[in-house]
Amino acid sequence: MGLLTGKTALVTGGGSGIGRSIAELYAKEGANVVISDINAQSGEETVQLIKSNAGEAFFVQADTSRAVDNELLVSKTIERYGSLHIACNNAGVGGPSSPTGEYPIDGWDRVIAINLSGVFYGCRYQIPAMLKTGNGVIINMASILGQVGFPNSPAYVAAKHGVVGLTKNIALEYAAQGLRAVSVGPAFIHTPLLKDMDEDTLKFLASKHPVGRLGRPEEVAELVLWLSSDKASFTNGGYYAVDGGYLAP
Repeated sequence: MGLLTGKTALVTGGGSGIGRSIAELYAKEGANVVISDINAQSGEETVQLIKSNAGEAFFVQADTSRAVDNELLVSKTIERYGSLHIACNNAGVGGPSSPTGEYPIDGWDRVIAINLSGVFYGCRYQIPAMLKTGNGVIINMASILGQVGFPNSPAYVAAKHGVVGLTKNIALEYAAQGLRAVSVGPAFIHTPLLKDMDEDTLKFLASKHPVGRLGRPEEVAELVLWLSSDKASFTNGGYYAVDGGYLAP
């Protein structure tokens, strides 16, 4: 019997990277998994990977920067599996690289829409569904940059700080009703978000981590799994870094 047997879990941005690793691990531990992604092909690929390992999953295409898509995602989850126990709001983008005084307005709007508003929209519809279920866990994917700044990434840093604060608020508001909310802060992880970076940049980023390397998606997934399970029943409102020591100095 798995850690999540009998539970239904939703993962946004589940078509690749960290989201795919989380979805696969959720399924391995017995959950019915709803994968959401804006890219239908990659989302369906995650479903097939899960099913090839005898897991249960289905895909719903959604743009998490749209409130209506988040509402539809939750309603399709309930329609398919009857309840919602776990939601991992993982979808995100990196955005342009530019100092604040030169940052493109359209870039700011896009990053905030997906990385912050998208998380709020998800929570906005996930919470009522979980309250009907009687309990629930929300895992909001922040970043190490939800705790510190990073030059030339003002929108990303602002959005991820906002995710940490939003998560604390949810924890305070709904703890007495059986709902937990936590945020997770990965450092730089080998995912498609880094695909356009050259080798020198990747080496520089690796050097910022005391362990001397970038992280792997499955290392983030292991933490998320534990936080999503009943083993973490007393965790609520916290921020949990998986960062190779990045935040230690």
